[in-house]
Amino acid sequence: MNAKGLAKDGTIAREGALDRVPEAFAPAVADARSRIAAAFTGKRARSTASGSTAGGRLHSAYVYGSIPRGTAIPGRSDLDLLLALHEEPTDTDRARADRLAAELDGAHRAIDTAGILLVRAGTVLSDLERHDLGFFVACLCTPLLGPDLAAALPRYRPTPLLARETNGDLALALPRWRARAAGGLTEADRTRLCRQVARRLVRTGFTLVMPRWGGWTSDLERGAEVFGRYYPERAHPMRTTAAAALAPSPDPALLRLFLDDLGPWLAAEYTAVHGEKAPRP
Repeated sequence: MNAKGLAKDGTIAREGALDRVPEAFAPAVADARSRIAAAFTGKRARSTASGSTAGGRLHSAYVYGSIPRGTAIPGRSDLDLLLALHEEPTDTDRARADRLAAELDGAHRAIDTAGILLVRAGTVLSDLERHDLGFFVACLCTPLLGPDLAAALPRYRPTPLLARETNGDLALALPRWRARAAGGLTEADRTRLCRQVARRLVRTGFTLVMPRWGGWTSDLERGAEVFGRYYPERAHPMRTTAAAALAPSPDPALLRLFLDDLGPWLAAEYTAVHGEKAPRP
């Protein structure tokens, strides 16, 4: 992988690996593998992803985020997991995943929280999701259990198509966030919303300029810095947003910046440059 996150052939390299998991988080990752296998396959997981098998409803499992990138901070970083099922996730699957996440939360002090996304394996491989969920699994997720879906997906490049399909729907999210912000939120609620919105804005700002920069990064501070090279007049608010994504605050002024200033501008500029994301059913 080069300095712009690309492999030698110019495609986006997979950013994580199990051998990059920091020592403090290794027990949580191993426990997650074991619990996922028991909950969704009825089997015990083998010791390594390369030798692991899935079964039952589970096609494959992945870990993503700062832990497999090797940048996680004990007590502050989340354990983010994605489970690809053979069939569409049911309410029973979601309840099982919620219980599993709660168990991991309680068992490992190194993680802030555990979160589990459930998807259908066929959806990951669909034409509609090829440059969104498919890209996410192939480049941003690290295999934990079962056959790797990336083997059936293309190699990705930092193209306008990838930009449009990953973040070309920001305009749809803004009204939902404004509605939440207008409700009777506690300080904890505002802090969570601040983090969610800030992370999305920084990622959208980065992918806006990704094709011109010609690379990939999931690092929020670097993403904000790259964005600022192409939009210097918006560099300062984007740096502020990246800081809030990493250390969120309940300050209402931050949400006003995100939802009334930077967010609307970014949504309009994104549509003008890359177009709108293909509608989902």
